[in-house]
Amino acid sequence: MEVAEEWPEPIVRVQTLADAEAVPERYIKPPSERPNLNPGTALAPSETGSLPVIDLAGLSGGAAERRATMLAVSDACRDWGFFQVVNHGVSPELMEGMREVWTAFFRLPMAEKQAYANSPKTFEGYGSRLGVKKGAILDWGDYFFLQLSPHSIRNYDKWPVLPASLRAMTEAYGEELEKLCGVIKKVLSATLGLDEEFLHRAFGEAGACLRVNYYPKCPQPDLTLGLSPHSDPGGMTVLLTDHHVKGLQVRKGDDWITVEPVPGALIVNIGDQIQVLTNATYKSVEHRVVVNAATERLSMAFFFNPNDDLPIQPAAELVTPEAPPLYKRLTFKEYKLFMRMLGPRGKSHVDFVKST
Repeated sequence: MEVAEEWPEPIVRVQTLADAEAVPERYIKPPSERPNLNPGTALAPSETGSLPVIDLAGLSGGAAERRATMLAVSDACRDWGFFQVVNHGVSPELMEGMREVWTAFFRLPMAEKQAYANSPKTFEGYGSRLGVKKGAILDWGDYFFLQLSPHSIRNYDKWPVLPASLRAMTEAYGEELEKLCGVIKKVLSATLGLDEEFLHRAFGEAGACLRVNYYPKCPQPDLTLGLSPHSDPGGMTVLLTDHHVKGLQVRKGDDWITVEPVPGALIVNIGDQIQVLTNATYKSVEHRVVVNAATERLSMAFFFNPNDDLPIQPAAELVTPEAPPLYKRLTFKEYKLFMRMLGPRGKSHVDFVKST
């Protein structure tokens, strides 16, 4: 499968449409996919609620406290696919600094940002759409995508030079998030009844990337979405979001739950690759983003992924005659191509790798 070198149509930055009187047709979702649906349609009106909140300080406590914390992580992965973590080790000053420098970047003159325009080949740089299907209905959001690790694949030509502190702060943040993901990998492995290094081995030389999402204000937020429903294709995601402006919605059964962010917390969710590796013991969950008419919103998704070239398949330890392998063997690189071609489309990507 070949990935296009260029976008199929001229790119329009959503930020330039924020003061329009109406949402252009290219961004209007079909009635069944719009937020705040009426009862009796595909999904009920969204509710507001808190994801499980887990205090990671419990991992450093006594045996009983550590077991309770690990059980909370396991329950959250089974019941939600999402949870919020506090006492996670990432400094509040670094988190706030990331919000400030990236907000400042998106407020730069358009010509400054355009210098980093991306392509569908790698997504790296300043973007405004996912997927390359011509004529697709687009999402109401711009973004900046960066490869963080392995360090050998960093392309500093794609890293903004303004604001002046952005590069150093983003590097420091990436290092802290990789440490946090290392801790979570061990917890997930142990809660599956496997040794702590299971996911470390399965991921190989892990890759990490950052997508800074910028959702401008929208004249008709009931007609569009900031990001269409999808599950994350990679291993796990750690989200730094705006705790003043809600926007993330997580699918829970037939409902969309609008997440109430906890100040100082980070939001963790399971990706498709962990669903495959755990033979669906832990499942990736659909989520989407709604926008609003009053204000912009910024979030930062840190993606922690398996090595591109390592084949991913259900762990032999989790396969039994009663629980046969649900997914076929596939590298993460092969898996990503579908996301790049089609963009966010619910759980269709993980369904592709089902063994039957």
